[in-house]
Parts: sequence; structure tokens; C-alpha cells
Amino acid sequence: MKLTVVGCSGSFPSAESACSSYLVEADGFRLLLDMGNGALGELQRHIGLYDLDAIFLSHLHADHCIDMCAYFVARFYRHEGGRCGSIPVYGPEGTEKRLTTAYEDVPDERSMSEVFDFRTLKSGSFEIGPFTVRTERVSHPVEAYGIRVEHGGRSLTYSGDTGVCPELGVLAEGTDLFLCEASFTHGKEDVPGLHLNGREAGEFARGGRVGRLVLTHIPPWTDARRNIADAREVYDGPVDLAYAGAVYEV
Repeated sequence: MKLTVVGCSGSFPSAESACSSYLVEADGFRLLLDMGNGALGELQRHIGLYDLDAIFLSHLHADHCIDMCAYFVARFYRHEGGRCGSIPVYGPEGTEKRLTTAYEDVPDERSMSEVFDFRTLKSGSFEIGPFTVRTERVSHPVEAYGIRVEHGGRSLTYSGDTGVCPELGVLAEGTDLFLCEASFTHGKEDVPGLHLNGREAGEFARGGRVGRLVLTHIPPWTDARRNIADAREVYDGPVDLAYAGAVYEV
């Protein structure tokens, strides 16, 4: 599998990165994990506008899904070649309504579904193209899911947005690459059921014996160097900070 970090900023885009979006590729199939603010423009640095095969939306906060409105425009109003066919979009209950409301001026209430085949996420295992995936509901103020993606005996796990919860440990267990949010600073913010800090991400990586930890979703106001140092205090495997354009072979 090939993982490309399209965007990794938390809460809102930074000067260096769009919000959360991660491209996973294998056997010619392209799965996008989230499409936050600014991600659609950055995605086109890596693949063509119409080259995606499926999209996973971890939850419906704007920094993880709002560029789906722009992608609707690109697929529905395509100037040359006619309207695109629908592609699978896996998201929480109410994804179609959320995006339709955000866009507001759709031709009619079913227009989104003409280019997006909305499929409601639940905790469980299923196939997306060549990938076997497992999703678990994680701890966040809105319905949110983490995902484990497996292919060819290798795996990567993406936390989405979450506070400390056992479900994240289940997804991360033994994974080769753990793409984990670290929005908060250890000893500074302590809001249960919202986000992790660098130390907590490191503890999940250590407990799950993961191969590599990549910290992501760090807001512009959070000191990323502090978070990576905190993670390394408790996890002795390789730890990276996600950055836009980073590529990992899993």
C-alpha cells in the first residue's frame, strides 16, 4: 500500500497544509480518507480530479469533510465529458444531508446522490476495492469512526478524531503504520472524549506494538515538536510528524 498525506492540519488549514485528507493506493485502486478544508486542491498534486475510486469520511466536522461540497461541483457540473458516475462514499448516518445542507444550493435534494453513492458506516469489517477494512466508532462529540485498512498482509490504521477509548486500541493492535491524531498538548488540555495528545498517541502505539507512529491533525496553535517529544517518551518505535506531501510505503 502507498499512503500519501494530502493534508494534515487540525481544525483549520495552516500555512503549510490543508486539513485532514489521506490517499491510500494499492492495485490501481485509490481510497481517500477524509476531505477537509483545502484538500481537493492539494489532492490534484497527486492524482487526477476524477481518479478516486472511493471515499471514507471519518466524521462530519468541516475539517474532515467540507471539500466534498467542492468535489460535488467538479463531478456534477463537469464541463467536458458529462456528469461523472457515482463513487462510494462511506460516512456516518446523515452524511448526504450534512453535505447537501452545507452546499445549500443543489439543483434538488437528491443531486448529491447522483455522483456520490452514500453508504452508512457502522462498526464492522467489509471490503473496499482490494482493501479489507475494519471500522470502529471512536470517542468524539459527533459520530466518528477510526479505520484499519489491510492489503497484502500489511495494515495501516487511521484514528480519525478521538479521545482515549478502547476501540482505538483494537484498530491499532499490531498495525504496521498508525496515523494518529495528536491535537492536544500533554499537561495543557484535558477534555475527555474529544482529542488525544502526543503522549496518549504514543501510549496507544506502545500498547498496540505498532510498527510506526505518524502524528497528524495537529492544529496550528499546538507545538508539534512538543507532541512528538511526548510520544517518544513512551514509545520507542519510529515516530514521524505528518506533513503535506509525505509518502509512506506500507
